[in-house]
Amino acid sequence: MIGAISNALTGLFAASKRVEASASNIANATSAGSLDPGSPYQPYEALTTIQTANGSGGTQATNIPKSPGIVNAYAPDSPFANSDGLVGVPNTDLAEDAVNLKIAEISYKANLKVLKVANEMSDALLGTFDKRV
Repeated sequence: MIGAISNALTGLFAASKRVEASASNIANATSAGSLDPGSPYQPYEALTTIQTANGSGGTQATNIPKSPGIVNAYAPDSPFANSDGLVGVPNTDLAEDAVNLKIAEISYKANLKVLKVANEMSDALLGTFDKRV
């Protein structure tokens, strides 16, 4: 039962990382910045979540910048625009981020159900010992 609880907790953490990346992408979707590498006004780089299995049957998640994290956009009126009128904007896809949020929600529910069942099994086991004593 300890293994099931541990794996469920790693699943909850991975879902949290997925929500963190998608929420950050959505919040910064309309931001822009300078394409000049020396500028202090760098654009937000969109994130993606990498999820891998760990050695004990659980999962491990890490947020990393998308490749490419920024794309060029034409906005000649922006204070960040270069001589060609281009600014850097995050390489976000709102549909992809909405799907990632839904996947995280389903993952939360599934892992919480595992925790609930592990708790019920533990209670049943302890109840068996109580009856014998």
